[in-house]
Amino acid sequence: MHDDIPLSVGRATRVLKERILPAVHAFRLPLEVAFHELPGEPIAPADAFALEYAPFTVGSPWGAAWGTTWFRVRGTVPPEWAGRRVEAVVDLGFDVNMTGFQCEGLVYLSDGTPVKSLNPRNQWVRIADVAAGGERVEFFIEAASNPVLLDYHPFLPTQEGDIRTSSPRRLYTTRHVDLAVFDAEMFELGLDIEVLLELQAELPPSAPRRMRILQALDDALDVLDLQNLSGTTAAARAALAPALASPAEASAHEISAIGHAHIDSAWLWPVRETIRKVARTASSMTDLIGETDEFVYGMSSAQQYAWLKQHRPEVYEKVRAAVAGGRFLPLGGMWVESDTVMPTGEAIARQFLYGQRFFQEEFGIRPQGVWLPDSFGYSPALPQLIRRAGFQWFFTQKISWNQVNRFPHHTFAWEGIDGSRVLSHFPSMDTYSSQLSGSEVARASRQFREARLANGSIAPVGWGDGGGGTTREMTGKARRLADLEGSAKVRWEHPDAFFDRAAQQLPQPPVWVGELYLELHRGTLTSQHRMKQGNRRSEHLLVEAELWAASAAFWTGEAYPYDDLDALWREVLLLQFHDILPGTSIAWVHREAVEQYARVIAAAEALIQRSLAALAADGSETVVFNAAPIAQAGVAALGASAPAAPDGSVSISSGDGGHVLENALVRVAISHEGLLTSAVDLATGRDAIPAGAEANLLQLHQDFPNMWDAWDVDRYYRNRAQDLRAVESLTVEQSAEAVSVIVSRRFSRSALTQRITLRAGSRALEFAQTTDWHETEKFLKVAFPLDIHAEHTAAETQFGYARRVTHTNTSWEAAKFETAMHRFVHVEEPGFGVALTTDSTYGYDVTRDSTPRQGVTTTVRLSLLRAPRFPDPETDQGEQTHRYAFVIGADIRAATAAGIAMNMPPRAVTGAPVAPVVQATDGVLVSSVKLAADRSGDLIVRVYEPYGRRTAATLGFGRAVSSVRTVSLIEDDLGSPVELVDGRSVGLALTPFEVRTLRVTL
Repeated sequence: MHDDIPLSVGRATRVLKERILPAVHAFRLPLEVAFHELPGEPIAPADAFALEYAPFTVGSPWGAAWGTTWFRVRGTVPPEWAGRRVEAVVDLGFDVNMTGFQCEGLVYLSDGTPVKSLNPRNQWVRIADVAAGGERVEFFIEAASNPVLLDYHPFLPTQEGDIRTSSPRRLYTTRHVDLAVFDAEMFELGLDIEVLLELQAELPPSAPRRMRILQALDDALDVLDLQNLSGTTAAARAALAPALASPAEASAHEISAIGHAHIDSAWLWPVRETIRKVARTASSMTDLIGETDEFVYGMSSAQQYAWLKQHRPEVYEKVRAAVAGGRFLPLGGMWVESDTVMPTGEAIARQFLYGQRFFQEEFGIRPQGVWLPDSFGYSPALPQLIRRAGFQWFFTQKISWNQVNRFPHHTFAWEGIDGSRVLSHFPSMDTYSSQLSGSEVARASRQFREARLANGSIAPVGWGDGGGGTTREMTGKARRLADLEGSAKVRWEHPDAFFDRAAQQLPQPPVWVGELYLELHRGTLTSQHRMKQGNRRSEHLLVEAELWAASAAFWTGEAYPYDDLDALWREVLLLQFHDILPGTSIAWVHREAVEQYARVIAAAEALIQRSLAALAADGSETVVFNAAPIAQAGVAALGASAPAAPDGSVSISSGDGGHVLENALVRVAISHEGLLTSAVDLATGRDAIPAGAEANLLQLHQDFPNMWDAWDVDRYYRNRAQDLRAVESLTVEQSAEAVSVIVSRRFSRSALTQRITLRAGSRALEFAQTTDWHETEKFLKVAFPLDIHAEHTAAETQFGYARRVTHTNTSWEAAKFETAMHRFVHVEEPGFGVALTTDSTYGYDVTRDSTPRQGVTTTVRLSLLRAPRFPDPETDQGEQTHRYAFVIGADIRAATAAGIAMNMPPRAVTGAPVAPVVQATDGVLVSSVKLAADRSGDLIVRVYEPYGRRTAATLGFGRAVSSVRTVSLIEDDLGSPVELVDGRSVGLALTPFEVRTLRVTL
């Protein structure tokens, strides 16, 4: 036979687009439209219904950026439409390629009932399933005129990302607001043809199945009269029926579909708009649940449910009913889909605690897995935290975005730094916003890596990022793909069922050990420095506030501020969302986040002062409160006492424009350019700086990635660097306890001042830096070349550290040219090491060099500031502050202690000494002391092994207690009592990096 494939495909494609789809709503009448444009922020629907409305002409522009326009729509169903399904069809000026990223609407009935959303891929509203004819129609549309920021030419700088700078011009023009008859048979014919067209495109060119499909399409179009579409639709569907009824192969890949929208809690829209996006999407999904039998929809983030409950209770009631019916599925068990690289272990524990408590209290449900499809890499500490919080599985797809290396598994066991493993899955479809297209379904089957033993993958189905969710077209495709020859099988299913089956099919799954490093978006460790600074400070202050509040309750009976602490933690957890903390949102989001951090910090400080006043009330001496889990200033961990006198002295000598600073432990030389040329550990005589090298060298790089400006740092940025050597001034300040060298520099359009300080009795050379930053598309780093032959670095992560090799033997290692740390990164060779500690920096890089004279040296560079122009064109402009320290002659214990000390400084007050509530012997650290979330009055103490070695420790309490038992990370009882010794202490044996949470009944 002649090859008529292109002719058949072209014919079906054109008829579908130009005849069938327009005929789904062939009979239309315009509706009467009136409008009210709000002058400011959104208002409650009940208030909107009472507004004055003016006539609106369809075809007119509406909506300035970030505005809200309420439309009132009225009409009458014609009598001749009786017995038909009637819908309103509304186009507010939509672009179908911008779903979730442009204007949207939520439809309300006049009695306040929410109906569903309107968006570019969901432009209809059901009026009557079976019209009587003659009935009056009235509904309202809350329309949001959100600007398109990620346009066809993406990543262009724009001022539209903040309501304070956005344009007042109207952005959208309505096209139609019509009443229409919905031709269900025509709609189904369109889906029949679309599914078969997409399926045949994925089959081998001459496969018999493909040929049969093409013939069926030709046969159907031969009987479809284009001048009498509705009269011949049934015949055309009958011609396609055998092709759609042919069953799938017995070994066909099985896709577990779940409705999904992945609504970013903030990104290219502010939080206030996310609240409305959640309401719009949830309304549509509950509506779609009502129109289908098998469809299930999953939504993560307890915060988003809480928003509905607070701001749109009418929508929340629909969600609550759908959850009770088992069709609307709470997922993930977290407060938000957070970043997992930068938050502390305590913050991750609170994500789980507050998320699971909300779902339990509201719905009686505990999600069984962690659902994080879009975060920018995953900490190697996460498997332990997932398992200790009671979760059974982990889901993401983001690693499919890797620039270089293809991840080798789809279903696997992920092993963390402590050896914990969690069953994990990446969808082989490589998306969290599937449309169930033929190409996506075929890709899921073709790419699945565990096909020898397992045969299933997950498909999150629906328009995502900006919301929208699943459409009736997608559920229609799923029905056809349930058992279709040549295709994977699709069924709607809870992810729990998928993971149960995967565990049976893969009793010994492949194992991935260590971090799930995303080979992309490396700049998120540095962009929007104030996010990093606010996060670090807030996390530590809240842990401190809990400690002193628990201490006050323990020693004085002071009321514990449960509500205050809960509210503050929830704010911080929201700000850890994976587009806020990483610095990749619009200016509006980050402006509000800076204000929120300031409020959280002030409120946490107030709680701390209140507790300290209760604890120290009866004394008159100067005492130091030490919230750190290490002794500081001679004060025991977690307690308060008179400080010890400074240990030794510090001196300075000058010559050749440079200065030598020395105390009893180290001697450092600072050149006339403010650079560190020597750093000697006096006990060993080792100089940490290679001969002829200079540390504390600030380097400015050109930083213009190929795309994703605020997200990405591309490897070639290293090819161009400017060393900042020029000094405007260099001065010295000295006291009995410390010596400081103050260096001022100007470069490009910016200025910078460093205070370099050595204190008596300290191995740490401290740097306090203030930068007046006015760069564009630049990257500022500070370099520390080290005379250390290091095979690995050890960078702190949650409850431990991650070891990374310093070489680039493979493409996997070469791709890690920018990596993450928390409070320290440690570099050592046998017998000698150094550490860099920071108060707000998360990104660093390491290079390895070798010369015949010096052998192998290692250079560590901290990442300080970036200046991307999208999505916030003013990223980090203005004054920025950093604190970091260079710790000379440090092992991993000293590095850990120095990192803690930099972030948890002691507080001097007038009062009386306070004994610690709990004390741990050497080898473990206390991470948290608080009262239990269930408000029972029990004490929660969390400890961990930080050094990567087995240890036995004793935990002692300030007074006799009734019982101690091990509980989960989120404080659930595990039936694991711990034996008390003399009523005041317990013995613990911990494995490397193990986290243990104890409940203490007083």
